[in-house]
Amino acid sequence: MTLSRKRIFGLISALGVVTLLIGAASFPALERHEMRQQAARDAVSLTLAVAGLRAALERYAPLPALIAERPRLAALLDDPGNGSLQAAVNEDLRQTAATVKASDVYLMDISGRTLAAASYRDAGSYLDRNFSYQSYFTQALNGDLSSFSIYGTTTGERGYFYAAPVEDGERIVGVLAIKFNIAAFESIWRGADSAFIVSDRNDFVFMSSRPDWHFRAIRPLSDATLRVIAQNLQYPIDRIDLLPITRTELNAEAELVYIEGTPRESFALTSQSLPDLDWTMASLTPTRPATLQALTTLLIAGLTTGLALAALLALLLRQARQAEAFAHEKRSKRALEVAVAERTADLETALSDLRQTQTDLIQAGKLSALGQMSAALSHEFNQPLAAVKSYADNADAFLARDQIAHAKENIGRISKMADRMATISAHLRNFARRPQQATGPLLLNTVIQDALAVIDMRLRSGSGVVDYPPLAQEVWVTGGHVRLQQVIVNLINNALDAMDDQPNPVVLLSVSGTTVHVRDTGPGLDPEAVSHIFDPFFTTKPPGKGLGLGLSISFNIVSDFGGTLSAENHPDGGAVFSVHLQPATPIKVAAQ
Repeated sequence: MTLSRKRIFGLISALGVVTLLIGAASFPALERHEMRQQAARDAVSLTLAVAGLRAALERYAPLPALIAERPRLAALLDDPGNGSLQAAVNEDLRQTAATVKASDVYLMDISGRTLAAASYRDAGSYLDRNFSYQSYFTQALNGDLSSFSIYGTTTGERGYFYAAPVEDGERIVGVLAIKFNIAAFESIWRGADSAFIVSDRNDFVFMSSRPDWHFRAIRPLSDATLRVIAQNLQYPIDRIDLLPITRTELNAEAELVYIEGTPRESFALTSQSLPDLDWTMASLTPTRPATLQALTTLLIAGLTTGLALAALLALLLRQARQAEAFAHEKRSKRALEVAVAERTADLETALSDLRQTQTDLIQAGKLSALGQMSAALSHEFNQPLAAVKSYADNADAFLARDQIAHAKENIGRISKMADRMATISAHLRNFARRPQQATGPLLLNTVIQDALAVIDMRLRSGSGVVDYPPLAQEVWVTGGHVRLQQVIVNLINNALDAMDDQPNPVVLLSVSGTTVHVRDTGPGLDPEAVSHIFDPFFTTKPPGKGLGLGLSISFNIVSDFGGTLSAENHPDGGAVFSVHLQPATPIKVAAQ
């Protein structure tokens, strides 16, 4: 046994060492894979950033040509000494700059001197400055729309300039230029996970979300290039510095770059070319997340392997006891199943007995109600029977006299009386039969009408009146027809009982939504009795008038439907019982 355990531990240790070696060897490849995945995700963000930059530039491109068409500009160029006209043009350009959110809008004559500018109020205004050396001026003077990125030699702002010629008939008499602050473009890049740079054809960074990368060259600039920059004052020649970058290819679309400095930074770089502008825009995302992701992946793999080895070790060491533990578990499970089955059977028996008792109590309550209505039933049947006897005798006499028409009329009346007694009998039979336990959609309108038909016999005996405005539309609720009918009959009977001492009692029956309200105008409920009103065997009626089960049974019936039965005193007197039911989708056949 001891030797077996040594072999097991030796095997597990060897597997652990192999796993560590494989992890260490695979880390560089996994790290580069994560960098490539990161670069692929960055390519999407870069595409959006390029589209946003291009859209912003294209939005501003037409503005110089549109502004240059204003007649005042040509007029000022024709009469540059007109002070009032110059003031008007200055203010016009200031308002235009504010509207289009430009840093400056300024007008130059053909010599390059600025005659009017939106910045005329500012200390660093372009007024009277000469920009004939700028390429955007010379291109516009030749009749071309032009744009050019430049470092602002006057204001110190990095700007992007658009220019268009100002024409007077067929002659070009000046140039209108607009300057936009590049910082506005960069602000939307800040806060992103990646850094963005925009470089020109000489790999010179003039836009970046990292201010410390402004005016830095990605590669050393030649003397000729530096002379062109100095001649055009395109960038601040004294601030040009090298951004030392070491590049390693990740794949055809991305590079791993290191930027020397303190500290040394590494990025996954993806780039897109803007050939029409002769620019390149690049996204640089720190590689640290990719390295951490690779380490996390290896750690998860290592932990998974470790857990697997630990599980294997535990399994091997547990083999001797597995059969015994399994047998013990099987015996315990069987005993638990038997106990659960016995308890479930007891609960089902108790629940069945409870439901049967409730059904019996409901049936007993309905039979009791039928007994209370026996006098009214006798009257309801005796009156039609007496009429039938009279009509039959009359029909016999008319037949004897050969008065066929009168005899048929009496026979028809006999038929109507028979129909009336059949209707009464059908309502009583439906009311007295045992209800099914099914619950489903049913039409509330029909249930209320059937309940009123049952209670109508008591009402005809002079016990009172039910004030019920028929529903204007069909209302469908969830319940059982016979059981809900019994609840409504019980509430109406209770309301009539509460008004026994009144000469003309009126029960107010109404429906709001899917709630049925039954209100009496009796003395109301004792506040102390409200909390016990639905308890079994609790009654406010005199001895011999009730068992105290009607409201309790009704409460349980409504609860079975998923609804509630509540009671309260009405502010104007009397008690109100409300049956709150669940709404249901209409169907053709309602549950009984």
